[in-house]
Amino acid sequence: MNNPQQKSRVLLVEDYDDAREMYVEYLTFSGFEVAQATNGLDAIQQALERPPDIVVMDLSLPQMDGWEAVRRLKADARTAGVPVLALTGHALADFVRRAKDAGFNGFLTKPCLPEDLVIEIHKVLDGHTGQ
Repeated sequence: MNNPQQKSRVLLVEDYDDAREMYVEYLTFSGFEVAQATNGLDAIQQALERPPDIVVMDLSLPQMDGWEAVRRLKADARTAGVPVLALTGHALADFVRRAKDAGFNGFLTKPCLPEDLVIEIHKVLDGHTGQ
């Protein structure tokens, strides 16, 4: 999917409007195609309809949190191989281990500079071989 002619597709799942708009703008500027969701249920539906190259997901979301959403994405054969990057305001040391155990492929703590998010997305995409 990382064909030089084809932009990597990022599904950004963030319920806070200002943060979502900032990240969408910067990711688009950085050459990604960006889809958006504001809750875990919408994220799952969008990922099943058109699997992205990577999902960037907040953990604290309305309707369905990021923890449950990533479990469902990883349990479905259609989306199991899509890497998911946690982006959260929770900075407890235990969260990194719990996020990896839940199926996340990477973890960033907010506030996170948009350029740091882009770097982490590239790291995950470059190192991801599918599952």
